[in-house]
Amino acid sequence: MLATSSDIEKAAGVLRAGGLVALPTETVYGLGANAEDPAAVSRIFQAKGRPPSHPLIVHLGGGEQLGDWVEEVPAAVRTLAEHFWPGPLTLVLRRGRRVPLEATGGLETVAVRVPAHPVALELLSAFGGGVTAPSANRFGSVSPTTADHVRAELGDAVDFVLDGGPCEVGVESTIVDATGDTPSILRPGGVTREDLEAVLGRPLTVPSTSRVRVPGQHPSHYAPRARVILVEPEKVVAEAGREQELGHRVGVLLPPSCADAPVKAHAVVDVPASTAAYARGLYGFLRELDQRGCDLIVASLPAEEGLGLAIANRLRRAAGPRLAV
Repeated sequence: MLATSSDIEKAAGVLRAGGLVALPTETVYGLGANAEDPAAVSRIFQAKGRPPSHPLIVHLGGGEQLGDWVEEVPAAVRTLAEHFWPGPLTLVLRRGRRVPLEATGGLETVAVRVPAHPVALELLSAFGGGVTAPSANRFGSVSPTTADHVRAELGDAVDFVLDGGPCEVGVESTIVDATGDTPSILRPGGVTREDLEAVLGRPLTVPSTSRVRVPGQHPSHYAPRARVILVEPEKVVAEAGREQELGHRVGVLLPPSCADAPVKAHAVVDVPASTAAYARGLYGFLRELDQRGCDLIVASLPAEEGLGLAIANRLRRAAGPRLAV
């Protein structure tokens, strides 16, 4: 059942008491705690199994609050905030004193955004402060885009789950490093590179490595249980058949260019032609193939323009070398 006003008040009370609340955003569901409570923030890391050196994003109820949480707000940042907040854009700036080091992974920078989801904004308003909220899943695994995903993965580790329905964007926010003279994209996401460049009037780089640690940079991230391999779109069908013959239970993310091709595989998901629809469904597709018992997923990368850049980033991380267990 979708969150009611009484649910939101209850969730705000949980946050004030140092508890954890799963909240919907337009990107994915977040695991929220009072950003100014170091003990509550530490509970996020414990619940997720997330290394404490990995910084979190502080969610605010409005752009006018930004100056309370960061050291300074450059002109370029004000421009980006005015154009894209509320929305799937995270800005990395120098940490203000209000932000505990537990929330930043020990760094003197902080990642901040204003989510574009009515339930999240109502919660932030009712709570009256900042909420640290990484994705509400186990560290490194597929991000949740429904409340049921959160309940299935984190269970009793979450004190309260706010149900805001399926997430509209489906991949995490774009992270922009605004600590230097020239902004750069540290994680592609729901705001496209092209839109950012149009507003700033300059090209933005997407470096493969960064001096600033931010969420989503681990080589293996957003990963299903099944191993993911990436091939060229025209090779997906042949690779799936080969792996199936080798004894794998193969899942396929079938690109639109192969929509009519017969596929020898255990399970097939047709990738939408629209990149917005693909981004919205990506994590659900990966979860579906896990649930259908696949042990290997064959996929290809979309063209890396618009939201395709974010989708390609997530698929590369999902196919990355897995964490040792």
